[in-house]
Amino acid sequence: MPIAPHRRIWLLAWPIILSNITVPLLGLVDTAVVGHLPDSRYLAGVTLGATLFGFLYWGFGFLRMGTTGLTAQALGRGDDSQVRTLLGQSLVLAVAIGVALILFSRPLIELGLWLLDGSEAATGLAREYARIRIVSAPAVLANYAILGWFLGQQNSRVTLMILVLTNTINILLDLWFVIGLGMTSKGVALASAIADYSALAFGLWLVGRQLRGLGGRLDRQALRRPAAYGELIRVNGHLFVRTLGLLFAMAFFTAQGASQGDTILAANAVLLQFIMLTSYGLDGFAHAAEALTGRAVGRGRWDEFRAAVAGATRFSLVTAALASLAFWLGGPTLIALLTDLPEVRANAAHYLPWVILMPLLAVWSYLLDGVFIGATASREMRNSIFVALAAYLPAWWLAQGLGNHGLWLAFTLFTLVRSATLGAYYLHYRRHRWRDAPARPQGRPR
Repeated sequence: MPIAPHRRIWLLAWPIILSNITVPLLGLVDTAVVGHLPDSRYLAGVTLGATLFGFLYWGFGFLRMGTTGLTAQALGRGDDSQVRTLLGQSLVLAVAIGVALILFSRPLIELGLWLLDGSEAATGLAREYARIRIVSAPAVLANYAILGWFLGQQNSRVTLMILVLTNTINILLDLWFVIGLGMTSKGVALASAIADYSALAFGLWLVGRQLRGLGGRLDRQALRRPAAYGELIRVNGHLFVRTLGLLFAMAFFTAQGASQGDTILAANAVLLQFIMLTSYGLDGFAHAAEALTGRAVGRGRWDEFRAAVAGATRFSLVTAALASLAFWLGGPTLIALLTDLPEVRANAAHYLPWVILMPLLAVWSYLLDGVFIGATASREMRNSIFVALAAYLPAWWLAQGLGNHGLWLAFTLFTLVRSATLGAYYLHYRRHRWRDAPARPQGRPR
């Protein structure tokens, strides 16, 4: 008996939601552990360092997103050989990029910290943090490829296993290194690096198990010929630019907060943990949409595509509403859990209303990102970021006189415009492209 669309979405989403919650939970522990040290510069330093690695690592998040969409479409076509080959190609790209990041780490770190423009004390701590974290670059990027590959095969429980192990190790080492050994920001970075390589070892073991039950054969020539990477690079090129634009928006927000002093920087860091918690919850349904819509595109079944989008929409809207309600009722309590610095608490509480509003505006961008990744419509995702940035930066310039309120206003507008642009693309394609037409197995659907 076929599984109802909404039940299939839930079966895929709940392991992803649980695994995603461990990621902001790690951020919450990092913030709480460092936020309870006697000086806010430690929290500011970790915030700058973590933002920097948002650029260096998540700039290559296409290794997960592109792998998911292409693997899901290959699965829909029943092409097990391509499923194997996509994993191999993604891992080769991941390791090559990771090694390059290590080789060029010194100028990249210095440039990134200069752009973030924190205080001298916070920048020094962030530099120590970054020199440790960069060592894990090959492991982090390879883990992206592995997670995307499993998700594309609708194997979300494996994703849960990998991320829970990673973040559990990271949290335990955080507590040991920072609280037990007094290593401050260095301890947070070392814990992350060890956890990343532990996750890679576990992930490769799981890949070996999965391959034993998968048909087809690996095209080894496709791993050695640069031209064979054309499809992967073509689909992911737009995702790369899109991700850089999104990370620029986040880093710009952090940098402008830093220019207002370490206390504002630390308060914004606390509030950003609220947003990250919401995003990972909403991404659970978006990731389910990636796998289901990608498989539907591979099969040429637009009725299944529309059913997956409708089911994911219902779950996402309920989740966003619950998040806003939780932040409204429990925001001050959560702030108090994250830091005991009075000035940071007071500032975070002052700007809390912006965070209460955010889930209701951002829900559409998370959901539609998942839909467009499954359809490998990456050009549209890139364009949505360009349009949102075109609203964000002028809004910040006009609202500078409002201080940190002006910064939050501009960031909220960025989120709203991004959601609206993706929504306009979806409605257009729903009427003109994504109905009663054969799916293209590669690239964007016509």
